[in-house]
Parts: sequence; structure tokens; C-alpha cells
Amino acid sequence: MTTAHVQLDTAPRDGDIVALVGAPNTGKTTLFNALTGSRAKVGNYSGVTVERREGKIQKINNAVRLIDLPGTYSLNPETLDEQVVEDMLSGRLDGERKPDAILIVADATTLERGLGLVLQVLGAHPDSPVALVVTMIDELRARGGRINFDKLARKLGITVFPIVGNRGVGMDVLLRAFEAPREWSSGSTIEVVSTPAERFVQVDALWGEIQQQSLHRDERTDRIDRVLLHPVWGGVIFVAVMLFVFQSIFTWAAPAMDGIDSLFSELGRVSRTVMPASLITDLWTDGILAGVGSVVIFLPQIIILFTLIHFLEDVGYMARAAFLVDRVMGWFGLQGRSFIVLLSCYACAVPGIMAARTIPNPRDRLATILVAPFMTCSARLPVYTLLIAAFVPSASIALGLGVQGLVMFGLYMLGALTAIVSAALLKATVVRGHVSTFYMELPPYRFPSPRLLASQVARSANAFLRRAGSIVFVASLIVWALLNFPKADLIEGASEAAQAQANLEASFGAQIGKAIEPAIAPLGYDWKIGAGLVASFAAREIIVATLAQIYAVGDVEDFEGLRSALISDIDPRTGEPVFNLPVALSLLVFFVFALQCTSTIAVMARETGGWKWPMFALSYMLALAWGGAFVTYRISSYLI
Repeated sequence: MTTAHVQLDTAPRDGDIVALVGAPNTGKTTLFNALTGSRAKVGNYSGVTVERREGKIQKINNAVRLIDLPGTYSLNPETLDEQVVEDMLSGRLDGERKPDAILIVADATTLERGLGLVLQVLGAHPDSPVALVVTMIDELRARGGRINFDKLARKLGITVFPIVGNRGVGMDVLLRAFEAPREWSSGSTIEVVSTPAERFVQVDALWGEIQQQSLHRDERTDRIDRVLLHPVWGGVIFVAVMLFVFQSIFTWAAPAMDGIDSLFSELGRVSRTVMPASLITDLWTDGILAGVGSVVIFLPQIIILFTLIHFLEDVGYMARAAFLVDRVMGWFGLQGRSFIVLLSCYACAVPGIMAARTIPNPRDRLATILVAPFMTCSARLPVYTLLIAAFVPSASIALGLGVQGLVMFGLYMLGALTAIVSAALLKATVVRGHVSTFYMELPPYRFPSPRLLASQVARSANAFLRRAGSIVFVASLIVWALLNFPKADLIEGASEAAQAQANLEASFGAQIGKAIEPAIAPLGYDWKIGAGLVASFAAREIIVATLAQIYAVGDVEDFEGLRSALISDIDPRTGEPVFNLPVALSLLVFFVFALQCTSTIAVMARETGGWKWPMFALSYMLALAWGGAFVTYRISSYLI
């Protein structure tokens, strides 16, 4: 291990800030997690929607804060992410002081390219203490490469730390250096030239001095890429991978969902037994348990979805998927970088829309934001699962594929296809412009660290639970109140069930549903579905909680009970089922197209600088949802 000599001043210091800088796919996130543990804070920088991750360095005496800056290839900003990096390092970012030291991260297997960013940082911030971490040295050695890190440190005049972050190799030395980050080398001895052309020449010369043995080509990656990037087979495999992901949501999650279902059913039964009959008991069982429990039951599916998506991203496949679809995206006026943004919306449209800041072209960015809500976020999953499980047969077809999984896959694909077709129309009309150049480094295939994968999934699952524990909880209370007040007059001689039905139909919720019933009747919906739709514009999954409360009046229904209630509900006016397969298909299509999320609308307003574009998106998506649901209901009613 060697570095330029650093004299450590171990006197305690309060509040040193170290900025973590590096290109994407260099192991920067793994290093950040290894240094800060699980105590990282996530938020946004003041005035912008760029994510800010900060954590305290663990296992040292000083209070050193590490700020993980967005990945960047250069300090010449083209995107908002890159602009934040430059502003943060220069001390120009609102609400943030200039870092006391800068830690650059570079991948040993691509160090020749990474040196350009290192030289830029040294040239732009000559007075800042700087150190360099070189990751993936195990992979470098496995491929026969050798780099003289001692010479690199002397040439740059800064400390160099070769490490393997996910295995802890070299981390002890790096941690000791964090005892005094202000004592890292500053005023680098290398003379950094300013123009890009001169810098390339300088990098070539430096690389020639420090490279002792060139690394072999990554034959494993090349062999895999010959298949996965094949113009024909690559596309087939991509579709197969996506189909596997959504098929797994149904097959793997069933046992855990049954367990959560039983838990909430037992909680409801016990609550009714030990608590006296009262309004508070009704609120707890019919409002909170029936509402929040009807959403929490889908946590296993959320975990499976996030695990597979994070795994595919960490292993290096998602970058290949972006490369594969870049040409197709170009046909619709977008680029491969837009695909990555849209793909991230499968978790949630809010961070997905925020990720659009990585798109340099403003018109491409706006078009991507305006179609991002079409992507099937996790909030739609409870709605899809409930309706598919209730009305779509669970039969299997060839190759063990289930009909329910295929329907789920079809809904995801419908949303994705609608997004790119809508983008083409927008780019040809209201946001007309040329497609910008797309470039992305394809990382080598690496098996992700189980700890990193687990932390990513845990954060995503925690976000889902926070949503259930906040938005769904509050909405469940509001919906319960709307469905329970005012009460109907007592009906002499009426059964308990008949009185409960009368109370329900006299409630504010029923009045709201009946007020919009004329507008939704052509879609096959009654006032109960209408009440759920109104509530779902706060957050899509609220419709499940609303239906759970509507059909749980006087009794706590579990997930199976809710499905049974939907199937058996008969409209007293017509004698026909309220829910049937055409209605379910119509409602599924409505949820594919409609923009039903106040958080998404709010972040669209922040990203686009006003309410013009969010209101445009809300309007055209609602119109498309109504039209799509109408056509679906009419055609399916005729055919079925």
C-alpha cells in the first residue's frame, strides 16, 4: 500500500466535511456504505431535486461527515447532477459550505479513463486537500493488470488508497486517514493543463508511466455481451427477463402474503374480542386494520420486485438493457438515458422523475418527465394484484407460465408502450426537438455484494412501509370517516346487515361516489368504485384500502374476504354483479393510464418550474384513462 506521505493530526475536530466524487459504476456507493454503515441520511440539496446522501464516518474518533455526490464523468457540467457536483466542490451551493476535503473514487480496471476526472479536480481545486481511492484492485489483478500506485501517488502529489470495498481490503488504512482529512495532500505537485485535448495527452503520458502490465480483456464479459447485446437474441432475452420478474411477483410472494393475511385477520378478530363495542373499536378494526393491512399485505411482492430490479442493475444488466433499447427509444424521440429514468419509475415515479435531471437535453428531459407516470410504479401493484387474483383464472399454460402473471406482465408492457408512444407524440408537437447523443459506460459483470443488495431492498421496502404508515394511514382515517358519517335513520325491524348498508349509502363517501357515477357509469363502475377512484387520486393504492372499508362495514375482512366480497357483490337495482371480468379489465386499464398521485404531481411541478406541465399531464392522462377504460369495457363485455 502506498501513498504520498501524510502526517496525521489526530486532535479531535468537529464537523469536517469530505465530498465523495467519482464516475458511475466505480464502486462509489459501495465505499460510501462501507464507511458510513446504515446511518446515512437521504434528502435533497436546497433549491434542487438532486438527491443528497450524507453519513458519518464510522469507527473513528472525529465527527467527519461524508457527502456522496452524484456520479459524474467531468466537472464540465451538462446535467443538473454534474452542476451540483461542481457547485458543491466550489462552495457555491445554497445551504452547503465548501468541503474541507475531497475524496475521489476511480475503478482500477478503467483507471485510464478515470484519471481525466482526477486531473480536473486537482486543477480546479488546487487548495483543497485531496485523496484518491482506487477500487476493484482484486479484479485488476485477476485480469493480469498491474499499476504502480506508489508512482501514481508521487506523480499526482496526493494520497492513493487501493482498496476492495466490499471485502474490506485496504479499508483500515483509509479509515485512519479520516482522522484528519484536512491534512491530506493539497496543492498537488502535478501541473494540470486546462483544455480537454491537453488533458487527454497528459492522461496518456501519466498512464504510460504507472501501468506496469496491461490487464487482459474481460473475456467473460465479452462472451456474455455477445449474447445479451445481440441485435435479435438480446431483445428476446430482455423480454424473457422482464417476464420472469413479473411472473415471480405472483409465484414467490404467495406464502408470505398468506401469512400477512392471516396476521391481520387474527389482529382484527382479537381486537373485536378484547375491545368493547364502540366507535373507537370500529375505527381501529374497520378503518386502520382494514385500510393499512390491505396495503401492507403486498410487501412481499414489493420486496421481490425491488430485489430483482436492484440485482439486475448491480450485476450490470440494466446498462446493457439501456444500450439495447436506445435505438428503439430513438424512433420515439427519446434516448437510452430516458429508458433508465423510466425503468426507475417501476419503483416510484417520484425518484424516477427526479432522475431525469441526468438527461442533458431540456426537451428530452421534459418529454421523459411527462410520460414517466405511465410506468407501472409499486403503488399500482396492490390494485393489479387484487383485481387479477379475484377475476383472472390462476391456470397455467405452456412452460409453466401462469395466466395471472401474463396479465400482470401485459399491464406493465402496456404502460411502457404508452409511455414511449406518448413521448413520440409529444416530441413531434409540444416539445419538438432533436434527440441528444447518448453515451454510457458498460460496466463489467459483477456479482453484487449481498450486503449492498440487502440495504438497497431494505430502503425501498422501508419507503413503501412509510407510505403505508403515513399516506395510507391518514387516508384510511379520512375514508373511514367519509364512509361512516352521517348515519342513516334507524330502520325498524331491519337486520344488522340491512342497517349497515343503509348507513353506508347515507355516508359522505357514498354521496361523493354517486355524484360522479354518471361520468363513470359508461365504464361499468358504480358509486362504490367511484368513491375508491376519488380517494385514489391521493395515492393509487388507496382504492384498495377504500374498497376494504366499504366491504368491511360491520366486519373486518382479510384479503381473501375482500376478493370474495368483490366477486359476490350484487347491484340491487339490476341484480347483476357490481364487479365482473369486463369491469375488472376496465379498471385495470384506467389505473395503467391515469395520473393518480399527488406526490408525483408535486415533484413534476418542482422539476418543470411550475404547474403548467403537471396540469397538462394530469388532464391528458385522465382523458386517456377514461377513453381506454371505456373501450376496454365495451369490447370485453361484447366478447365475454
